[in-house]
Amino acid sequence: MMNFDCFDQLYPSSRFPVMARRGMVCTGSALASAAGLEILRQGGNAMDAAIATAAALTVVEPAANGLGSDAFAIVWHKNELFGLNSSGFAPEAISADSIKAQGQTSMPTFGWTPVTVPGAVKAWKSLNERFGKLTLAQCLVPAIRYAEEGYPCPPVLAHYWRVAYDQYRKEFAGKPEFDEWFKTFAPEGRAPQPGDVITLKNHAKTLREIGETQTESFYHGKLADQIDACSRKYGGYLRKADLEDFENEWVTPIRMNYRGYEICELPPNGQGIIALMALNILKEFQFTEKLHVETVHRQLEAMKMAFKDGLFYITDPKAMKVKTEQLLDPKLGPDRAAQITDWAQDPQVSKLPQSGTVYLCTADEEGNMVSYIQSNYMGFGSGIVVDGTGIALQNRGRGFSLDEKHANYLEPRKRTYHTIIPGFMMKDGKAVGPFGVMGGHMQPQGHVQVAMNLIDFHFNPQMALDAPRWLWKQDNRILVEPHFPAALAKALQRRGHRIEVCLDPGVFGRGQMILRMENGTLIGGTESRTDSNIACY
Repeated sequence: MMNFDCFDQLYPSSRFPVMARRGMVCTGSALASAAGLEILRQGGNAMDAAIATAAALTVVEPAANGLGSDAFAIVWHKNELFGLNSSGFAPEAISADSIKAQGQTSMPTFGWTPVTVPGAVKAWKSLNERFGKLTLAQCLVPAIRYAEEGYPCPPVLAHYWRVAYDQYRKEFAGKPEFDEWFKTFAPEGRAPQPGDVITLKNHAKTLREIGETQTESFYHGKLADQIDACSRKYGGYLRKADLEDFENEWVTPIRMNYRGYEICELPPNGQGIIALMALNILKEFQFTEKLHVETVHRQLEAMKMAFKDGLFYITDPKAMKVKTEQLLDPKLGPDRAAQITDWAQDPQVSKLPQSGTVYLCTADEEGNMVSYIQSNYMGFGSGIVVDGTGIALQNRGRGFSLDEKHANYLEPRKRTYHTIIPGFMMKDGKAVGPFGVMGGHMQPQGHVQVAMNLIDFHFNPQMALDAPRWLWKQDNRILVEPHFPAALAKALQRRGHRIEVCLDPGVFGRGQMILRMENGTLIGGTESRTDSNIACY
C-alpha cells in the first residue's frame, strides 16, 4: 500500500504525487513535458508523446542531450514489454593504435575522437514505425517551434550551461573545431541567464529535415554528408559509411524478481544489469526502515559488489566474456549477501565519471507506457557541433579503453559500456510503470534506491523520488545530500564509510516515474532536484 502522506518530517521537500486518467508525461523540462502532452491531445499515443518529448529535450535541455545523442527505451504496448538499444558503435576508421600514435594514453574527452555513431534520431524512427499513430514529422512540430520561436532558459539549465561555457572558453577558445559550439550555444559571448530567450535556428532546420525524410537525411543523405565533411575537416574518424551501416536493435528486457515485483532493465551494453545484480543481493535481507544504518550499509555494500563485476564485464554483448544470465544467477545473491560484513569493504574499481542525460516517461489512456532515456554523455558531449546543423555530438567513445586486456578495449564498430538506462516495473505479468534516474553511474544506484523506496518502504512515487539519496563514488567514498540525516551519516562513518556532504543536487540524479493503479489512474512523480514537470490530462 502506497503512503500518500507527504508531510513526513523526514522528507520536508516532498510534494503530493500528480494523478490523471487519460495521459501523462514526466521529464526534466516543463516545455518538453508540454510537447508530449500536446501530441497526446492530438490523438498520439504514449510512443508518439515520447518521441515529441525527446525531440523537444534536444532543444530545451541542450546541456545534457542533442541530435547527436544515443538513446534507449522500454515500451509497454498491448500487454507486452519491448526494449530498444539505439546506442552507436565506434567508427570503422578508428583503432586503439591510431589513438596511441597521437601520443594519447587514454581516450580523449572532447573533440572528434570520442564521437561514436549517434543513435537517438534512429530511435525516434524505430518507435514511430513500430508503434506510432502520428507521423514522425507531426511528432517533431513542438520541438521545431521551440527552436525557431525561442524559449526562456530555466534556472537549472542556465547553471549547467554556464559551467560548460566557462570550461569551454578556457580550454577550446581559438580551436577551430569548437567554433560552431560557441556560435550555436554562446552567440552573445556568454551562457544564457535564467529567463533569457534561446533560439536555435539551425537546430530547427535540421529537425524539419529529419521529419520530412523520416530520418533518412541524417543517416543516408544530406545531413550525413555534412557530418562526414565536418569530421574530415577536423581530423575526425566518423564517416557517412558508419552512419549508413548503423542499425539499432530491438532487445528483450532483462528482469529481477524483487519481493514479487519484476524490475526490468535493458541488457548490456547498458549498465542497467548492475541495478539488478545489486537487488539480487539485497533480496536476501529484510528492510523495514529506509534511513537506518543497517539498511543503507547493506545497500552500499551490495552496490559496490555489483559495480565491481559490472565494470569488469559489461561492454558490447558481442565482446562480453560472460553471459547476462551468469551475472544474474539467483545463486549469486546469497553468496554475495554472505560476504557483507558490518564493515565497509573496498572494491578495487576505477574512478567513476560524471555525465549529462535526460530521462522521460509517458503513459496514455490505451495502457501504453514508455521509459526513455537519451544522452550526450558529459554535458554537451564532445563539444562538437556539426557546421550549420545544430547537431551537437556525444562523446560516448570516452568510455573505451586503450588497454587491450580491458573489456571495453577500443575496436572499430564496437559499442562501449553505456551509462544511460531506462527502468520499468511489473507485477504478476502486468505493467506497474516506467521509472528512471539519470546521471552517469548514479543511475543504477538511483534505480535501486527508488525501487526499494516503493517496494520495501511503501512510498508513493513523489516520496520515492524526493527521499534523501546517497552516491557511491569509489573505494569507500560516499556522497550524501545536505538533508541526509547527520546521525545516520555518523553511524555509517563508524562502519568505515567515508561520508561527504555534496551541495550539488545534480550529482544525485534526476528521476521521473509513472505508476498505473488497477483502476487505470496514473500516478506521477517528478524530480525536485531540477527543472522538472508533469504534464497530464
